[in-house]
Amino acid sequence: MEKFFNNAGPQQPGNNYTIDPLRRIKLPELQELIDQQRYFVLHAPRQTGKTTSLYALMRHFNAGTQYRALYVNIEAGQAAREDVSLAMKGMVSSFSQAAKLHLKDSSTDAVVQKIVADQAWSDALQIMMAHLATHDFQQPDNPRPLILMIDEIDALIGDTLISVLRQIRAGYADRPGAFPQSVILCGVRDVRDYRIHSSATKEIITGGSAFNIKADSIRLGNFSQDEMNELYQQHTVETGQVFTPEARELAWAYTQGQPWLVNALAYDVTFRMREMRDRTIPITGEIMRQAKERMVLSRATHLDQLIDKLQEPRVYRVIAPLLQSEGDEAQFANDDTEYCIDLGLIRRGLTGKRIEIANDIYREVIPRELTEIAQTIFASTQAPQAWYIDADGTPEGALNLPRLLTAFQQFYREHSEHWLKGMQYREAGPQLLLQAYLQRIVNGGGRIEREYGLGRGRTDLYITWPACPEPRQRLVIEIKVKRAKDSLETLIEKGTTQTLEYMQRCAATQAHLVVFDSANDKRWDEKVYDRPLVSGVHLWGC
Repeated sequence: MEKFFNNAGPQQPGNNYTIDPLRRIKLPELQELIDQQRYFVLHAPRQTGKTTSLYALMRHFNAGTQYRALYVNIEAGQAAREDVSLAMKGMVSSFSQAAKLHLKDSSTDAVVQKIVADQAWSDALQIMMAHLATHDFQQPDNPRPLILMIDEIDALIGDTLISVLRQIRAGYADRPGAFPQSVILCGVRDVRDYRIHSSATKEIITGGSAFNIKADSIRLGNFSQDEMNELYQQHTVETGQVFTPEARELAWAYTQGQPWLVNALAYDVTFRMREMRDRTIPITGEIMRQAKERMVLSRATHLDQLIDKLQEPRVYRVIAPLLQSEGDEAQFANDDTEYCIDLGLIRRGLTGKRIEIANDIYREVIPRELTEIAQTIFASTQAPQAWYIDADGTPEGALNLPRLLTAFQQFYREHSEHWLKGMQYREAGPQLLLQAYLQRIVNGGGRIEREYGLGRGRTDLYITWPACPEPRQRLVIEIKVKRAKDSLETLIEKGTTQTLEYMQRCAATQAHLVVFDSANDKRWDEKVYDRPLVSGVHLWGC
């Protein structure tokens, strides 16, 4: 069977193109921590390859003679929430099943039965871990030290999570003879980021205080560009089908090496696009653009999980300024920033001093998701490709962007108060509403690309029409928001300069500057205007 790019669950090296997971987690560094009997954290965003790496680490140690290793997923405890006894029952069962599966050790059945009989829930995991550390059915007289990997630790909440952390801490001094030599806690976030509400004590307990034996924290990152190219090259070697240089560059821009995105894009172009199953056809940049658009529209599970995080207050406090392109990192609580980095939503720029949305796909998904209802209503109230397309002798016609922006001005004048009032990301509402209004272009055969980030003071939109390798129209829109402290003249002057720079970079033939006035005490007749500027940029007020 031909290998394929994996976009669901842990990698299977025999079936999937794979980057060596032990190389990704820097095995020599982990080995050093384990040899030193350290307890530490390995964390990574969802679908980054964490479980794949942990399984590889377990197989590596179990193939040797120095250690035994066991991977346990304790997500079963999540459903019990803060019912500690119920959660412990589910988790010790998970430990027992994992021992039978990975170590061929069924002695844990008796341990589970004793815990249940004694109702020893307050130290159930401590009992189980002590048993596993001292029982080695292969070498009963000289048991090898145990390396324990506990996955989905941050799926637990409240008193259940506190109990788990404290039981591990309670047995720590007995390692390695009567407790695991090394425990690796695995989850999306670092334990330092846990803010645990204890129902029993009615207080907030930090992960650091509940688990102060942590020696280190290791973050599993994205693929490097070389690793992404190596993964894609495996397909070329196996099938002969090549990814063109443009396709690879676009894949990197779209994903920034996020492993699920890298694999999902490649799976789409090599298997879902049936015509591309002909391995003599090269994968071009245009093919990659089509795959990216399908992914954005697909609402894949990975992207749904990402969007769900946007509702969290800690995420909102970081993402809202990013969407507005205003402010700088200094305005954020450092914990909020690190939390969003841990989730994989944002990244630090090349200098390390600026933060931005993690990759181009997330940059597209986030504003579309936040305005999904608006897009649906806009699409249902206008006939597609009717009133903003000029007949110019081509099948697609020409996009009449001034007509579209004029219609948006009227819509914004009549309905913005209602729409903005109901938006969670209200501060970024004007920019998001315009993007939702323009999104029909994508649905109608064009493409919009977005740029925004802290400190830019603007949002850039690049429109190509039609969406094909050589579009006939390249249009740019610069969006700025006038605050009370801003001079309109200065804002227009600065915006015009930025728009011209963006126009030159994109080789655009048409440029528009849209200025939203946030003042509530102005009449709409003062806010709404449009006029050409001497520079050739067209100015629109809303």
